[in-house]
Amino acid sequence: MVKLALLKPVLLVAAPFFLALGLVLPLIRFEKLYFFDETPSLIGIVGSLWSGGDMLLAAIVALVSIVLPVCKMIGLAVEATAAGGGTGSWFYRHAVPYLSKWSMMDVLLVAIVIAAAKTTGLADAFTQPGLWCYAASTIISGLLHSLKGNASGPK
Repeated sequence: MVKLALLKPVLLVAAPFFLALGLVLPLIRFEKLYFFDETPSLIGIVGSLWSGGDMLLAAIVALVSIVLPVCKMIGLAVEATAAGGGTGSWFYRHAVPYLSKWSMMDVLLVAIVIAAAKTTGLADAFTQPGLWCYAASTIISGLLHSLKGNASGPK
């Protein structure tokens, strides 16, 4: 059995790595839809929305899909490296649980887009590595949050 104390540093490196890949790798591949690139990444989607005049929507997607996950990763890393386990941090106790509740929303939205594209006949849509990396980052960061109390000291 792998000790939690050894698993936590690996997860602390894996979560931001997968988040970075999830932001830049293609999320979805469309075969007949013309208003997106054929394989847009999350950053590409935000850029397309911004340049297309949907600045408010681009800002919301960027905030929820990029800024908040990065803040969560930073919070997890700070808590993991803080002296004494960082158990008293306001950010960790109050903000991270709320961020965790919304973490899989982006993955769910892409899944809904794929299902809608397939069922309406607008396009054939397929998941791409970026979606799986983004989902892995979300799951790993949730696991890190749940391991916080268990891995901070010997049990």
